[in-house]
Amino acid sequence: MDIEIKKKKYLIPRKYWIWIAGGVILAGAILWLALNNVSSTLKVERRGLNIGDVKQAQFDDYVSVDGNVVPIQVVQISPEEGGVVLEKVVEEGQHVAKGQVLVRLSNSNLDLEILNAESELAEKQNMLRNTQITMQQEQLSTSNEAAQLAMDVQAKKRSYGHQTALHKEELNSREDYLKAKEDYELAVKKNRLIRQRISKDAQLRHSQMDQMNDNLASMMRNVQLVRQRKERLNVRSQIDGEVGQLDIELGQSISPGQKIGVINDLSDYKVEAKVDEHYIDRVHQGLTAVFEQNGKQYALTVRKVFPEVKEGRFKIEFVFSGNRPSNIRTGQTYYIDLKLGESKKAVLIPKGTFYSVTGGNWIFVLDKDGRKAYRRNIRIGRQNPQYYEVLEGLEPGERVITSGYESYKDNEVLILK
Repeated sequence: MDIEIKKKKYLIPRKYWIWIAGGVILAGAILWLALNNVSSTLKVERRGLNIGDVKQAQFDDYVSVDGNVVPIQVVQISPEEGGVVLEKVVEEGQHVAKGQVLVRLSNSNLDLEILNAESELAEKQNMLRNTQITMQQEQLSTSNEAAQLAMDVQAKKRSYGHQTALHKEELNSREDYLKAKEDYELAVKKNRLIRQRISKDAQLRHSQMDQMNDNLASMMRNVQLVRQRKERLNVRSQIDGEVGQLDIELGQSISPGQKIGVINDLSDYKVEAKVDEHYIDRVHQGLTAVFEQNGKQYALTVRKVFPEVKEGRFKIEFVFSGNRPSNIRTGQTYYIDLKLGESKKAVLIPKGTFYSVTGGNWIFVLDKDGRKAYRRNIRIGRQNPQYYEVLEGLEPGERVITSGYESYKDNEVLILK
């Protein structure tokens, strides 16, 4: 028996399901776009914003720094010899001349060393004198012996000549003749040897005397050096200047080379400043700078750039390239404009706190009515204390929000109330 299969009936016919699904997807997309648009739009109070104009003007490439006046040179006070502070001759702030005694020290060990050196020198001088006397006596004795041998040669020569004459006449024996000849030849040999000995002794004495004189001179120099060390217990100023610091007390023990103070060279001044590390690749020796003091402008030149960066800043050193302020004093602060490059026309926007959030990569730009602001990508180049140089993204005449973006950094559109 056949069973009848009945078709299922639906509330909505199946032929409409595709259209319904498409409608649901479209509605969802519209809803998502609406919600997304709402989330990227924010209403803000106009009065809490800083709005700046985009303009084309001359860009002055400089950075402002605070400079402190310091002496052109600071010389450290350090004793060459250690000792105990015997007298503090000058006080801090006092003007001193080069070579003037600042501090007197005492050193008992050095006094003893001087006595030992002088005693050794005296002993060496005594020894040299005794050696000289001995050598003179030996020289006299040798000279006397040489004189006697010379006389003996003359006597033996006469005897030999007499025996030779007798021998030719056969008036003496051959033995007498040979003995006279041998005596004469022996006397000549002795005379020759004594003269060689005198020559060698003279050379030896000369060498010994030179050596002893060199030793004596060396000892005398040593004594002089020790005495100079005694003089160095008087710590003197190396330059004309002002005692900036002298940190010692009577009776204090000072080591050689220990820093006990400084002297400021007030013949001229320099200015030290610290610059943000952002400019480290652009600051170099020879750059110029200016500052104003009492209505007058003064010029400076970068003399030295220190490579070390501390706490995000590096140090530079200026010297004056013209007149100095008449009332210049150590420790004064000048507000200096350091020129980094040539001035030129550029698109500019005022500096603002927006940069800390955007890094100069984007900014909010107002529409023509000034009721809305739209996020726009830009590219910023150089900067000075007043303006940013805009390389791309903005046109002169537009207006931008330059205040901080912390509250709406994720929004695309701002509605200004």
